[in-house]
Amino acid sequence: MTQPIGIVELQELVLPALANHHGTLFAGQGLQLMAKAAFLAARSLAQREVVMAAVSRVDFVAPAQVGHGLTLRAWVSRVGRSSMTVCVTGLADLPGTPPEEILKGLFEMVAVDAKGRPVSVDCAYLNQETPL
Repeated sequence: MTQPIGIVELQELVLPALANHHGTLFAGQGLQLMAKAAFLAARSLAQREVVMAAVSRVDFVAPAQVGHGLTLRAWVSRVGRSSMTVCVTGLADLPGTPPEEILKGLFEMVAVDAKGRPVSVDCAYLNQETPL
């Protein structure tokens, strides 16, 4: 099944290499995974390369222990001339347990040309069923 443009879902496993000295997801690693999801969602919608302009907010709601599955969901919530706001949530779970929101954030992404200059996002190809 194909994801709608501007929406991405990534799966990850919290392994010891992603953990801090408490055995939970290290905040920097969580932020990196969120940034990756935001990038992929924005690039999917813009149909061109994007860069991160800002992180408006990140909340580390709850810890995720080593062994937890991590689902990152990102979607473009606003489209400007060349910029996009991407919402990202992170849900952690163990097999047989309901997912719990552990991360959330807002990322500002900008569509760029080959020289890294902002360019317009052409949304003419978007249909009305695509959530923004």
